[in-house]
Amino acid sequence: MRAAGFVLLLAHLSVVYWLTLRPRTVPWVPEANLRPLETIRTELALGPWEAVQHLGGAVLLMAPLGVLLPMAGGRLTASALGSFTRTVFTGAMIAFVVALLQGTVPGRVPDIDTVLLNTLGVVLAHLVVVPAYRARLRRREDPRRGRTPTIARVGIAPQADVLSGSRT
Repeated sequence: MRAAGFVLLLAHLSVVYWLTLRPRTVPWVPEANLRPLETIRTELALGPWEAVQHLGGAVLLMAPLGVLLPMAGGRLTASALGSFTRTVFTGAMIAFVVALLQGTVPGRVPDIDTVLLNTLGVVLAHLVVVPAYRARLRRREDPRRGRTPTIARVGIAPQADVLSGSRT
C-alpha cells in the first residue's frame, strides 16, 4: 500500500508540475496577488457559477494530496489529529512552493488565494476519505479478530425418549 501511494503521489506531483509550471506565451501578465482572499472575492462577485468554474480548479488541483500523502505514509495506527495536521501542513507547503516557483516561470504569476484554495482541497479530501478508509483497513487487518469462525458439520442427535421416564 505504501509503495502504491508513493508512486501515485509522484505521478500526481508530476501532473501538478506540468499544469502549473509550464511557461505560457501570453501578451500580458497580471501582477502577483499577495493579498489573501482578493481573487476569491473578485470571482464571487462575478456570480456563483463563474466562481465555481474558476475557483473549483484550484480546489481540485491539490485535493488528491489529502489522500495520497497518508497513503504514502502508510500508518494505520496514526492518530486522526496527527495525520490531519501532517497532511494539511505538507499539502500547504507543496502549494506554497508551487506558487513561489510560478514567480520564476514566464507567463505565470503567484497568487496567495491559489495556495489557500489548494490547501482547502487537501483538507476536504482528507476529511472525506482518509478516516473511513483507515477504519476499514484497521478492521480488515486487526490481528485479534482472526478468521471468521465457521460451524463444523454436526450430524443429527440421537432421539431421546423423554416421555418414557427411563434414565438410559
